[in-house]
Amino acid sequence: MRSENELGFDWRLVRAFLAALDHGSLLAAARALGASQPTLGRHIAELESQLGVVLFERTGRGLRPTAMATRLAESARAMENGALALSRSVSGAHATVAGSVRISASQATARQMLPSLLVRMRQELPEIQVDLVSTNEISNLLQREADIAIRMSQPTAATVVARRIGTFALGAFAHVDYLRRRGTPRQTADLYRHDVLGYDSIDTIIRMSAQLGTPLLREHFCFRTDDMGAYWEALRQGMGIGFVSESLARTDGSVVRVLPQLKIKSLPVWLAVHREIRTDRRIRAVYDFLARHIPASI
Repeated sequence: MRSENELGFDWRLVRAFLAALDHGSLLAAARALGASQPTLGRHIAELESQLGVVLFERTGRGLRPTAMATRLAESARAMENGALALSRSVSGAHATVAGSVRISASQATARQMLPSLLVRMRQELPEIQVDLVSTNEISNLLQREADIAIRMSQPTAATVVARRIGTFALGAFAHVDYLRRRGTPRQTADLYRHDVLGYDSIDTIIRMSAQLGTPLLREHFCFRTDDMGAYWEALRQGMGIGFVSESLARTDGSVVRVLPQLKIKSLPVWLAVHREIRTDRRIRAVYDFLARHIPASI
């Protein structure tokens, strides 16, 4: 392996290495960085050439890091953290309440709750542009995948400031057309003879039903999707009984609660921001706006 003095490190190569390490394939890593797969492959090959080592074994299922890649990962992470700290310092130096703010939220929150709030925020903060990331994945605030995140679980990173701003009360709901066709369930065991809407890879409903004493399995769901927009639309069209927040159900007068005796644990809502980013005036302004208005919306 070449000596340190012979290496002219290009930060792009290190980013490509870490992305491939984190995502396990060139395709996934390229998507994460917004680059093309061939470009990412060239960057990794160039880094391997500079270092004189093999970092990944190419397999049919993706990339397998070598022992050398694992050894170098810690140093590469240190470089990444230094670069991100520099970026945050530059962001924090901005003194105007103008520019772009990137907000990450679940699909349901992004589609049903945030649009009306963003209309109000547009009037209060007209110089702010919003990049809304609608995803059920947890965005990494430390790596600037988002400036502000609205989450249903408390962030644990020491450098992330999180504030619990409310809860989503949940319940079982169905469209009146479905209830006319199939009748109204009176007790939880009645769910076994009804059409129930579930999730595909998320096990929230399965775990919740087990805790309530009426365990639902994957095969009990007549319809499964992790797309919250599609899930809500299926409920609204009368496909079956679904589990959504009370605030979402109230947006359609034809969707009514069933089994009101179900005591479903509410979901906490956390507003999170990186500790250093919070000194940026534009991000702080958006953070404060959301902290004021989200509680009333949920």
